Amino acid sequence: MAHINLLPWREERRKEQLRQFLTMLGLSVVLMLLVILAVHLQYSRMISAQESRNNFLKNEITAVEKQIREINNIAKEKKRLLARMEVIQQLQRDRPGIVHLFDEMVKVIPEGAHITSLQQKDKQLTIKGIAQSNARVSAYMRNIDSSPWLTKPQLNIIQKKGQSKKSGGRDFILRATQLDQPKTEIKK
Repeated sequence: MAHINLLPWREERRKEQLRQFLTMLGLSVVLMLLVILAVHLQYSRMISAQESRNNFLKNEITAVEKQIREINNIAKEKKRLLARMEVIQQLQRDRPGIVHLFDEMVKVIPEGAHITSLQQKDKQLTIKGIAQSNARVSAYMRNIDSSPWLTKPQLNIIQKKGQSKKSGGRDFILRATQLDQPKTEIKK
């Protein structure tokens, strides 16, 4: 006898296919959610790691900026101390200079000439005085030029002192330069 299947097999097959489809769809959705969650967690870890690196760099930058400020303060203090040392050294170098100046002023002035005023600005000297004659002023200038501590005598003014006096004295103003070290003459 022939077997005839009167059961609705097509409908059951469709239900089975629909159930498989929904199962596959559910598994796909769950798998997709797991992938999205994994990607989200990975990005969160990467962002967290980058933020920690950024914080580390910010802390290091702050520390380096603090060190730079300290270095700048130390450099300023160094400049200030070096300037003070330079002033002290300059004073030490110049200390014997005034002694040499007055000693030379006494040595180079010829008889018949007198100093009335002596001014010093840096190393430049302005000497005002009275001499008996022009020859005394010339001798004074030669003495200054041959002095080891003075150089470059320049006569600015020489004029006859007061017309009513018969002494014939001359007022003079000359300039000279004081040396830091004595001149050394080359002997031939």
